[in-house]
Amino acid sequence: MTSPIPNLFKVPELKDKLLFTLLCLVVYRIGAHIATPGVNVDALADFLANAGQGTLFSLYDLFAGGGFSRATVFALGIMPYISASIVFQLAGPVFPVIEKMQRDEEGKKRLTQWTRYLTVVLCLFQAYGFAIFTEQLPNAVASPGWAFRMTTVLTLTTGGVFVMWLGEQITERGIGNGMSLLIFFSIVERILPESLRTIEALKTGTLSFPILLAVLAIMVFVVAGTVAVTVAARRIPIQIPRKVMGRGRIREGQKTFIPLRINSAGVMPIIFAQSLIIVPGTIATFSGIDWLKRFAEYFNTTSIWYVVTSAVLIVFFAYFYTSIIFNPVDLAENLKKQGGFIPGVKPGAATADYIDEVLSRITLPGAIFLTIVAMLPIVVTNVLNMPFGFGGTALLIVVGVALDTVQQVQQHLLLRQYDGFMKGPGGGSGSSRVSFRR
Repeated sequence: MTSPIPNLFKVPELKDKLLFTLLCLVVYRIGAHIATPGVNVDALADFLANAGQGTLFSLYDLFAGGGFSRATVFALGIMPYISASIVFQLAGPVFPVIEKMQRDEEGKKRLTQWTRYLTVVLCLFQAYGFAIFTEQLPNAVASPGWAFRMTTVLTLTTGGVFVMWLGEQITERGIGNGMSLLIFFSIVERILPESLRTIEALKTGTLSFPILLAVLAIMVFVVAGTVAVTVAARRIPIQIPRKVMGRGRIREGQKTFIPLRINSAGVMPIIFAQSLIIVPGTIATFSGIDWLKRFAEYFNTTSIWYVVTSAVLIVFFAYFYTSIIFNPVDLAENLKKQGGFIPGVKPGAATADYIDEVLSRITLPGAIFLTIVAMLPIVVTNVLNMPFGFGGTALLIVVGVALDTVQQVQQHLLLRQYDGFMKGPGGGSGSSRVSFRR
């Protein structure tokens, strides 16, 4: 399989999945350009482009693919569902009942249903907040009042639930994780406008060609580094001894490994850190309190305090979120039940301590890399005086989703392709089909 791209549409199952995924994404992008009734889109976009920069709204608009700034029917995007999923994920270590449900198949189905219900509730609250927010902006709403609020709540809630359903359909019947792909294409959509803006700046002379080449070189190195860190893992060797299963059956000994990713937390530490650090600026924008505005200036993107505080928060949340999603005690218990062990380490508590120690060591370089990627756009913007919109959160999401989707496509192709493993009649090269006879 030297070039799997020409074979994408040769496998019927993969072809159907790809076409279904593309159809869902087209529907999502069409809905992301239909405006909500009663909202002046120009007034809202003007506010977010000026006073709204560096607030929670700009971060939200990133994941909504610009739908929030355009006040579309999909303005809430996939964020209510993601927020609901994070709530139940973080509730697992706190509530033993939820933690038990996360391990059971029936419990997972019930948690999925609860996540949907919570998504609807979050959509209702966020849609009402969006209506109140737009009413406070000058000339943003032609006819403010309860009629506008109820219409906005109904429209945005329906759009948010539809986006959730669309993501689940992609996951079940398409390729890749539906929720991640929706965010992926929301971010990728901005590449063309950003490129056109860069070309325009190059023509007008506000951007020099050497600086553009320097930024492009930085982007190449950052993307390569992001891919390397995303797939990098520390392999812990596991030995499974030979075991007699009964009735003359013997399970041979095996040597395998546990892959511990350097960046187990993914992009979540950056999201948590940015969401927390831009809260003062968001409150100061709408409160009008002088001392709060002065305090928020310390957390402006051009301030050294913003860089230092963001770096500390990213490292903290990297360890925090890794401890939430990865439980060394459960892993050690499962190994012990299977009879497996780490060479040189006693089963049980000693194995859990060893895994926790290794995980703590490899999380540090991952957290430092996340900090560098998150701070790089700020450094490039301040030093080279050029907007750098493809770093930090957006870059990690795009790379992570792309790698996961490509991996799933390759798995489908490998089910039909056995070159070098299965041999056809006469000892020739293998074919893509395996026939069975009764």
